[in-house]
Amino acid sequence: MAATEQAVGFAGKMRRAGLVIAVSLLATGSLLSGQKSQHETLTPAQVEEIREAGIDPNTRILLYAKYVNQHMDAIKELVKEGLSRSRSVKMDDELQTVTALADELDSNLDQYGSRKADIRKALKKVTDDLPKWSQAIQGLPANTTFDLSRKDALESVQDLRDDATQMLTEQRAYFKEHKDQRGQERAEPD
Repeated sequence: MAATEQAVGFAGKMRRAGLVIAVSLLATGSLLSGQKSQHETLTPAQVEEIREAGIDPNTRILLYAKYVNQHMDAIKELVKEGLSRSRSVKMDDELQTVTALADELDSNLDQYGSRKADIRKALKKVTDDLPKWSQAIQGLPANTTFDLSRKDALESVQDLRDDATQMLTEQRAYFKEHKDQRGQERAEPD
């Protein structure tokens, strides 16, 4: 019986040791991936602003538009300064951020649109800004460092423009017909 108890005890120790090794490897992998140059779209302050906006659709959409505008301003400044190698890398990063923000903004529009939230005010601001974003991206000089990011940003902004323009048209028609639902954050089921 003692040999059986020893075998069971040894097997339990091996399982625990294997578990400790597995957890250690996972932790090491997490640390290593954290050390990689990972692209952060929003700053902690911006994440907090988005959180504070909560479920207010217009505020959230306007915040995303504000962040895109900030990055577009940074892009314009980089062009003014002249594109050295390091500025080209910064341009690539800014364009990746614009792409991510435009995609996130588009996702928010889809979500609020499906809820029939009244986001006409924010949509108007976004649709007014979109041509400026497209023109600024299209006007960038050719550069192999950020050409792919420029193409991705332009596609995201164009997709956002198409979706926002269509949604604004749909919202105007919907809320013209459903005047009692104007200003709502989400349609309540009947």
